[in-house]
Amino acid sequence: MATGTSVIPPLNERPIKNTIVLFDVDGTLTLARQLVHPTMLQLLSELRHKVAIGFVGGSNLVKQQEQLGANGVDVTSLFDFCFAENGLTAYRMGQPLASQTFIQWIGEDKYKKLVNWMLHYIADLDIPKKRGTFVEFRAGMINVSPIGRNATTKVERDEYEKYDLEHKVRATMIEALQKEFPDIGLTYSIGGQISFDVFPHGWDKTYCLKHVEEEANRPDGVKFTTIHFFGDKTFKGGNDYEMYEDSRVTGHSVKSPKDTAAGLREIFGLATEYKDERDP
Repeated sequence: MATGTSVIPPLNERPIKNTIVLFDVDGTLTLARQLVHPTMLQLLSELRHKVAIGFVGGSNLVKQQEQLGANGVDVTSLFDFCFAENGLTAYRMGQPLASQTFIQWIGEDKYKKLVNWMLHYIADLDIPKKRGTFVEFRAGMINVSPIGRNATTKVERDEYEKYDLEHKVRATMIEALQKEFPDIGLTYSIGGQISFDVFPHGWDKTYCLKHVEEEANRPDGVKFTTIHFFGDKTFKGGNDYEMYEDSRVTGHSVKSPKDTAAGLREIFGLATEYKDERDP
């Protein structure tokens, strides 16, 4: 797979080397479940010549490669830090960092009880459409979708998102989970259009900050004194909320990649213009 690191200066030689900019993926760098636009990649490359950059998303690295990798370019070469599954799967300068797993934390017995309850709940839901993959197992969490993750992007996802906003399907299911499993130590976080994440307390997007802080301990590392974060689900209960509100972070709430681009151009004086006809 091709890489994109040949002309990028080392972290400790960036002009603003004490600063890192982290991004949510869906709704921030890309439209929901869509491919990143080439002009966004150009903007990020320009930014990367000034500061360190990274993404932090709830999905696994395969999905992030699908959205952010372009023309066969390895996504881990496009960012200095890649934090898949909130940083439980992490890469620094293309090299993997220490990982953690959800199943080790919760154990098989509790996991089966949790998933069985979810599947029964979804089976009893009366919603307009159901497709498939209602519970997706990931290394650091499980992702739950009442309509199913096999819903198509353009039609079914958009329809479900509008339905969910009106009928609070995900929020109501989360309330039921919290009542059924009050002492299991789990956080429930709504993200994207059709699903929500389930993970241990503290395994939200702020989990990635431990990797950011550990950078200072490397022989060639950098102590990041300024951490910017751009995300679209920054409301309480959204999967960007904890990161956005963290005292170590300067948070930026955005509504689309166009909004993200405008913020980057203003803060860092970037010249690249973001132009995506899909993002009016």
